[in-house]
Amino acid sequence: MLKKVVKPDPGGEDATVIFLGDSFDLISGFPNGVKRNLGHGIRCVQAGVAPPDSKAITTIGLGVYELRDSDKATWYRVIYLKKIENTVYILHCFSKKSRKTSMKDLRTAQLRLKALHKELSEENRK
Repeated sequence: MLKKVVKPDPGGEDATVIFLGDSFDLISGFPNGVKRNLGHGIRCVQAGVAPPDSKAITTIGLGVYELRDSDKATWYRVIYLKKIENTVYILHCFSKKSRKTSMKDLRTAQLRLKALHKELSEENRK
C-alpha cells in the first residue's frame, strides 16, 4: 500500500498523518481554496480538535469520518480514520458532482481500511 507520511512539528502534540494509496496526489490536485479548507480540517484532527464540516461514515467502518468542502461546481471529500496511536490515516480523497457518493469511492476507502487493519495487526504481532 503506497503511503505519504506527513510528520507533525517536532516537540508538538499533533498526530502524524499518513495518506494511503493515491490520496495525497488526489488532494494535491484540488483547487487551492479547497486544499486550504480541507488542510485546516486535517490539522484539527491532528491536534485532537473537532474539525469543521465533518461527519462519521459508519458504512465504511468505526472511527471513519469524512471532511467536506465544495466550490460552485464540485463537492470534495477526504475520508479518514481518526487517531490510532497518535496517527491519522487518510483513506481516500475524491471529488464528486452529485450528492451521492459513488460505490467505487466507498469501496476504495473500505479496501484501504481493511488493508490498514491487516497491516497494523501484523505489526502488533511482531
